[in-house]
Amino acid sequence: MSLPTALQDLDPCAAARALLGWRICDGIRQARIVETEAYGGEDDAGSHAWRGPTPRTQIMYGEPGRAFIYFTYGSHWMLNCVCRPAGVAGAALIRGAEPLAGLDEMRARRPKAKTDRALLGGPGCLAAAFGLSGEQNGADLFDPSGPLWLEPDEPPGQILVGVRVGLSPGRGPEAPRRFINAGRRQWASPAPLRPPPSADRAP
Repeated sequence: MSLPTALQDLDPCAAARALLGWRICDGIRQARIVETEAYGGEDDAGSHAWRGPTPRTQIMYGEPGRAFIYFTYGSHWMLNCVCRPAGVAGAALIRGAEPLAGLDEMRARRPKAKTDRALLGGPGCLAAAFGLSGEQNGADLFDPSGPLWLEPDEPPGQILVGVRVGLSPGRGPEAPRRFINAGRRQWASPAPLRPPPSADRAP
């Protein structure tokens, strides 16, 4: 399976946009990506790689197309797809997806989800529904023989652009780096889509 050219781009926003409409697969479950966020390296105060390479962020500096899965808030795993050339940190966080197959397995892992819309409506929810953990960290997301992979599916039409969620002042909360497939917005996370201050200049 070919690696999207945008994942090797110097701009993580291009990678985050390019992943909308791809499928996440693990052999049982499938879901269409509808929401992403872009994160850079030392150039992005909102990124885990802001302070440079660490054992935790080493994968962000590796080959594009790898899974960067980290634990946050003491309870949630988060799935990212590494972008940019090797040696330059960057990743696209997969924030929300539309469930397509394996819903019974997703529901079993997300028993508190009251609707199918809530199964994958947020990065922590998505990782939980797919049973992700540090074991898949570093997996090649474009190798269908691996534990988790991506497949092209339905390119989005209109893309909505907003600011990233949960960043504190000084960490780039105003940056236009959140992207949602407008046609599948009902499957995105419930966080309000707040447009950036200069939405007309969004990348």
